[in-house]
Amino acid sequence: MNTLIRDTLTHLGATLDDTGIVSTGAPHGDCYTEGHAYCVPLVHLASLRASGPDAADFLQNLLTNDARKLPPGHAELNGFCTPKGRLLASFLMWREGEDYCLSLSADVAEGVAKKLRMYILRSKVTLTQETDTRALVGLSGPAATAALTARGLLPDDAPFAVRVEGDTTVIRLGADRYQLIQSAEAAAALIKALPSEGLTLGATTIWDAQDIAAGLPRISARTQEAFVPQMVNFELLGGVNFKKGCYPGQEIVARTQYLGKLKKRMHRARLTEGQPQPGAPLFGVDLADQACGEIVTAARTAAGFEVLAVVQMSSVQAGPIRLGSTSGPVLEWLSLPYEIT
Repeated sequence: MNTLIRDTLTHLGATLDDTGIVSTGAPHGDCYTEGHAYCVPLVHLASLRASGPDAADFLQNLLTNDARKLPPGHAELNGFCTPKGRLLASFLMWREGEDYCLSLSADVAEGVAKKLRMYILRSKVTLTQETDTRALVGLSGPAATAALTARGLLPDDAPFAVRVEGDTTVIRLGADRYQLIQSAEAAAALIKALPSEGLTLGATTIWDAQDIAAGLPRISARTQEAFVPQMVNFELLGGVNFKKGCYPGQEIVARTQYLGKLKKRMHRARLTEGQPQPGAPLFGVDLADQACGEIVTAARTAAGFEVLAVVQMSSVQAGPIRLGSTSGPVLEWLSLPYEIT
């Protein structure tokens, strides 16, 4: 976590721990409330930068999506797998000039960077973490669009459109929802300014709730190596390119796609009881005491918790899915903004 951002948030009255911002003290700032505009410092995310003439080829040979075809002005989802096809990290990737930038869960960033560097060998590429110099901020709501427009930073209307102005990059994640990356000094100033422009300083769970509503998974330390990309709907979100060349785990991912061996899918659900955490096991009526899935991400909302959960498809059809045990709280299924096939 960037020291300047941490100090800025502490000065504003926020409470932080290793998972992110626990509380901001602002009205509606600790729990997602529909209709509110939010500024959420994304301290639970980190960013990596791949620089050098071989950066595109380096990433092309390691990640699930097509780095070579990623144009300037557009971002894409991407993943890094083990040789067995299990996700070690999920990324949002974009270009800044000739460099490629990736944001990912902060609790896996150091380990993932270390693994990626093992593949550099003689490639002309440098992979750096940017925690000390840059910060990520999430903005949402009509007031966020107005604030970016006033600053000349609003991206195009297309999903995952990217706008780069000086040292500031803004990525459109959806209608009135954006990820902003800039110097820590500029981000700290923005965090201080935006409450006066109608945005509420928000806790990390608010951003997670919005990701859950969008059906966007985030692979964290508790869920590393748990899922092949299709289990978390990654190919439905455009995070896998099946026509590109080889990468670690590619054979497993392709076999899962073309031979119909996928048995689990990610669903969105609500829990009015319990305290779901990433990696928590789920149980159905068809497998007795054997877990049929697990939580990917969870976020507190006004109605309890919302989660993204990977569950065996046969168990979803068999009956209720419960958290933690066969007698635990029941998941109430909610819709996703895309169709699960």
